[in-house]
Amino acid sequence: MVVYREVCLQIPQNKRDKSSCNTPFVIIGVMQTRSRSSLLWASLCLASLIAVLSPSPAQAQVYAGKPKLIVIVVIDQFRGDYLNRYRSEFKGRGFRLFMDEGAWFTDCYFDYANTKTAPGHATLGTGAYSDGHGIESNEWWDASRSNEHKVSSVEDERYQLVDLPAGSIPANAPGAPASAAKFVIGSSPLNLRATTLGDELRLATQGRAQVYGISLKDRAAILPAGQSANGAFWIDNSSGQFTTSTYYMEHLPEWARAFNAGGRIAQAEREAKVEGTTQFFELVGRTPAANSYELDFAKALITGEKLGQSGVTDLVTISLSANDIQGHQFGPDSEFEGQMVLSLDHDLDSFFGWLDQTVGLKNVWLALSADHGIAPVPGEAAKLGIHAAAVNMQTVYAEVNAKLSARYSPQAKADYLMPGPDLPYVVLDKQAFQKAGVDEKAAEEAVATLLPEVVAGLAPKPDGPLPLQHRLTPAPQVAGVYTRLALAHGQLPPSEWGRLLAHSYAEHGNWYVMLLLSAYQMEGSSAFAGTTHFSPWSYDRHVPLALYGAPFLPGEYHNRVAPVDLAPTFASLAGVNQPSAAVGRVLTEALKPLHPASQ
Repeated sequence: MVVYREVCLQIPQNKRDKSSCNTPFVIIGVMQTRSRSSLLWASLCLASLIAVLSPSPAQAQVYAGKPKLIVIVVIDQFRGDYLNRYRSEFKGRGFRLFMDEGAWFTDCYFDYANTKTAPGHATLGTGAYSDGHGIESNEWWDASRSNEHKVSSVEDERYQLVDLPAGSIPANAPGAPASAAKFVIGSSPLNLRATTLGDELRLATQGRAQVYGISLKDRAAILPAGQSANGAFWIDNSSGQFTTSTYYMEHLPEWARAFNAGGRIAQAEREAKVEGTTQFFELVGRTPAANSYELDFAKALITGEKLGQSGVTDLVTISLSANDIQGHQFGPDSEFEGQMVLSLDHDLDSFFGWLDQTVGLKNVWLALSADHGIAPVPGEAAKLGIHAAAVNMQTVYAEVNAKLSARYSPQAKADYLMPGPDLPYVVLDKQAFQKAGVDEKAAEEAVATLLPEVVAGLAPKPDGPLPLQHRLTPAPQVAGVYTRLALAHGQLPPSEWGRLLAHSYAEHGNWYVMLLLSAYQMEGSSAFAGTTHFSPWSYDRHVPLALYGAPFLPGEYHNRVAPVDLAPTFASLAGVNQPSAAVGRVLTEALKPLHPASQ
């Protein structure tokens, strides 16, 4: 007897040919018989049909899959409007690789109020904000570790720096001089409480994927790369030599030692016109020479570690620090900033060209973003009529301490604020308050009440000519003050403003209040003495976001997006889990549509 059985083969929706029916099932008649030979024949036919219907690995990799290398470029202090401002002057395939051939989002804003280097880099790597990844500032007072000094966001006393130049070498290192320090504190992702895109690549490949971070700054090299990175490299500030921490390795790889021993440091010093300096970070680091220096180290890393050759996706994050070091001094509207941006455009063109020759851009996914924006120099903004001002926070601290001392210890002068300032946080000395019998709630509320009063009492200080002499010098103003307890318990305005504040919270054991000055106002002794970033205002939160690679639909996109969207987008395309605390979304509007020919 011969019968027929219907066998359903489920074909994924995105693998069906346009000519197939709309149902996800294809019904195949398979003959079932008592004959063993007939059964064997039917099985072979079925296996052949399944093989035909199944896409080959080569076909699947064209769109979905896994590039040889992901490179994430983060420019420290690069505001989102810069690309439009200098667009007509860009040449080659530097920034224009993203703007003309990639998916370029012009309106990307951080959704938090603590716009600083460490939290910005952590956010880009993790797809989360401070309330998810635990990094709320570059450094902070941590009573569990020290009451004598702030602790860096990546400082870790359990490790030490490796292979430093003479004078910085720990005494236990080979060849150390007799005068060497006994221990040079190392760095690690100790405080990072969430995984990164790189961590998820490592987990998904059982450690076969290689992940590295590079920057002039340790925090900018470590935090975006993650907890499981193979290595992170940053410079010794005095010599410019790249170093790392024993968290990653006991000694630098041979290729890194060769780079340090070569002539590249001297070349960077010549380009910066500071030959023989012992202040490489400060003097070379603030010039365009530092960007090309970092990118050359990235080439040495990619070559030395054979990135893109492992059969899985490798990742490197490159944080370019020079723009931030210079930007604080001269501001976003100076001719120096224009020179820096155009020089970096040239350097990126050269670097991407090198990537194309060595790995092949068709095998690479690229991303471009920044850790924060920047405010204009307040004195320059005030000239145009903006209510911009510099607020002397040292004076504010002294006045608040005096009022607190008069209230809680009138017989003995005491300081109730930890040395600072480091806005947006004003940190309380909880030992001083506890000695005075004041609990955290009362202490924070007292400081939160005093700060607006003291700031408002500062007399406006003429600091350079205003174009219209009848206008008064802008006065300092406070937009809001929020206690740590209010942040911790979500006692915040039910608005976008409240969401920015909530995303900024992290717990490190200290008492503090969050002080937000009005827009275009910042700490400083002079309205013309440079600028900074730390606020919830749009100029500090606006950064570029651009993606390049096979999956991305080239175009200029004006919908509002956020830096937290970068890691989830790459994770989704690579087929790995999103980082553990990620809150961003996949940027589906920038993805090429699925077509059978490209599956």
